[in-house]
Amino acid sequence: MTEPRNPTVVVDNLHVDYKTFASGKAAADRRSLMSRQRGIRIVHALKGVSFVAHEGESIGVIGHNGSGKSTLMRTIAGLIQPAKGAVYGASRPALLGVNAALINGLTGEKNVMLGGLALGMSPEEVDARRDEIIEFSGIREFIDLPMKAYSSGMAARLRFSIAISREHQVLLVDEALAVGDKAFREKSEQRIRDLREQAGTVFLVSHSMRSILDTCTRVLWIDHGTLRMDGDPHDVIDAYKKSK
Repeated sequence: MTEPRNPTVVVDNLHVDYKTFASGKAAADRRSLMSRQRGIRIVHALKGVSFVAHEGESIGVIGHNGSGKSTLMRTIAGLIQPAKGAVYGASRPALLGVNAALINGLTGEKNVMLGGLALGMSPEEVDARRDEIIEFSGIREFIDLPMKAYSSGMAARLRFSIAISREHQVLLVDEALAVGDKAFREKSEQRIRDLREQAGTVFLVSHSMRSILDTCTRVLWIDHGTLRMDGDPHDVIDAYKKSK
């Protein structure tokens, strides 16, 4: 009999709305997603999403552009206030996104220190992990240059390397594996599997079905703000592909 795993994230009837300014026939026609309020459109980005994540799970999140995947991750991370429903977490999730900002005017090495401190490490802990972080990123020869001199891929690799330099009970990865070469993606995927085996929970938002299948034990399909399917990666991905 499988031993029950502790829940790490509970998403309960989650609704998220955005207010946007819009005009014209095209905006008025999208009434399934929007409602009118004195020239302001209310975009219903998430509509009643519910699920429970457990220790040791690696959960892929798939869906077309604009389906609500990133909104879901940002809400779980506590960056967006729900319009209705709630998110409960065993600890504060760490969100890693390609657009997560470090300070471009500082060197990569100084950003390693700042990023480590932001993750809750002491200066001594960051020093102890500095070489490991830099080695994982694969940009050692550029680490003394300001980040504004980095390509977007180099910066994203450094952000990922900082974020996974410590264990997280809940880690949210939003498209970060889309950067870097094949070797870096393979290292990143292995690190996610390692975190999962350490009884952490990892959410991975990606358009790469191969990365999802190689990394995840479960998949959520978000479609127009609703949870369309939740289950085995092969089953969910097959259904998603057939719907396109």
